[in-house]
Amino acid sequence: MSGLLDGKVVVVTGGASGIGRGTSLRCAREGAKVVIGDVRDAPREGGDPTEQAITAAGGVARFVTCDVRRRGDLESLMDAAEDLGGVDVLVNNAGIFRHHNFLEVEEADFDVMFDVNVKAVYFAAQAAARRMVERRSGVIINLSSIAGIRGAGRFVTYCASKGAVRFMSMAMASELGPSGIRVCSVHPGLIDTSMTTADVPLLGAPAGEALSRTIGLGPGTPDDVAAGIVLLASDLAGYVTGASLLIDGGMMYT
Repeated sequence: MSGLLDGKVVVVTGGASGIGRGTSLRCAREGAKVVIGDVRDAPREGGDPTEQAITAAGGVARFVTCDVRRRGDLESLMDAAEDLGGVDVLVNNAGIFRHHNFLEVEEADFDVMFDVNVKAVYFAAQAAARRMVERRSGVIINLSSIAGIRGAGRFVTYCASKGAVRFMSMAMASELGPSGIRVCSVHPGLIDTSMTTADVPLLGAPAGEALSRTIGLGPGTPDDVAAGIVLLASDLAGYVTGASLLIDGGMMYT
């Protein structure tokens, strides 16, 4: 197991399922030690827990129960990374996807969206950066969405949260660059995960199937997104920071 991330320690929030699981597995295949933070270790899509899948293949992984809304849990993630040598890469993947009628959104709906999708990203990045600054190196990759670039009806709250992640990433890149830390955002399109089959049933539903047919390369997989994340995390992207990487199979241009 060797490759683009040899010797690096990667922390992935929401790493048990979906894009987070795909990222954790791909990083391990590229030689990284992986710390997986999530509220549950069982993948929503089924299969062995991500940590077990990595260790069974000969890699190194740790699972940490983590509610990203709790700063103490975020610190526990970073402490687990310290046990493996210290966090080199943080992938801020944990998030929620909901659709709401704009006129019916309650304050509680708004708050939970921003607590998970924005506030948790900020403080996870802060916890990682405090450790990275000491070594004057590190990479932070924040998961946004195509919805963080292009607005969509019924998703106003979600779009607002993901737009915040995009611009927050740019500002972080500016602030942390002098300390040797790179920060980028990743913007997936329609990806086949529980978020798009259960949380908001798009794939498998008539409207979603119609949408899929308009995407040049069709819906993507978690591994499609993970490949882009690995690229940004690797030394191949050593002069890339503040960038917004769109991984959408052409969805943006339909």
